[in-house]
Amino acid sequence: MLDPIDPLYVLSGFVVGVLVGLTGIGGGSLMTPLLILVFGVHPATAVGTDLLYAAITKSGGTLFHGFARSIDWRVVGRLASGSIPMTVLTLLFLSRVDRDDPGVGDLIKTTLGIALFLTAGVLVFRQRILAHYSARVSALKPQSIVLYTVAMGALIGVLVSLSSVGAGAIGAMCLVLLYPQMTMARIVGSDIAHAVPLTLAAGMGHWWLGSTDWLLLTSLLVGSLPGILLGSYFCSRVPDGALRMILAVTLTIVAMRLLI
Repeated sequence: MLDPIDPLYVLSGFVVGVLVGLTGIGGGSLMTPLLILVFGVHPATAVGTDLLYAAITKSGGTLFHGFARSIDWRVVGRLASGSIPMTVLTLLFLSRVDRDDPGVGDLIKTTLGIALFLTAGVLVFRQRILAHYSARVSALKPQSIVLYTVAMGALIGVLVSLSSVGAGAIGAMCLVLLYPQMTMARIVGSDIAHAVPLTLAAGMGHWWLGSTDWLLLTSLLVGSLPGILLGSYFCSRVPDGALRMILAVTLTIVAMRLLI
């Protein structure tokens, strides 16, 4: 007999899905801390489950942007050439340690807290960051842009593999800095397209390590998919600035709770 779907997980998936649809911020920034702090899910299981959750939900976004021709596959390839190898190395590291060791759980929570602080900082100080670094980045040679893109992909690969956070707001911020000539539609599309193979590779790696709860994943998807549709519908009707500030404050509080 199959275990029943947990309605609390379905409700959590729905709420997170609405917020993702409203703000565009990846579910990992919201879902993983929720699973760890509210439901007491082991950090490794929360990360592994959320990675597959992200791969599935962002696949639909990639199809949409693909049909709209709003994906720069060259940029996606550059990011992936850095992120996928670092994902493999991070998973190999996790395979050689005892994931039930409290130290491993603390490492995941610390990485998650740092990633949430970075995401909150991007939400609040995005315009200042762009103003400060845009002139320097515009002076870089094309070869340097490629190397920086690969390097940022590598950093995102480590963050995502350890915390499931980083492929959304942080990835988009990097692309805005490095490719100011790209439209926002192509920035978002390329960021989402890169997130799919990254989260899928990391998620399958965590499944191989035994860090995936399939019933939990199903429950989250049942709630989040209609939530994302609802949030996307109301996206243009809610002030973007207010939403981002509320989300940034929430992420900061959660990050402090994880780190203290």
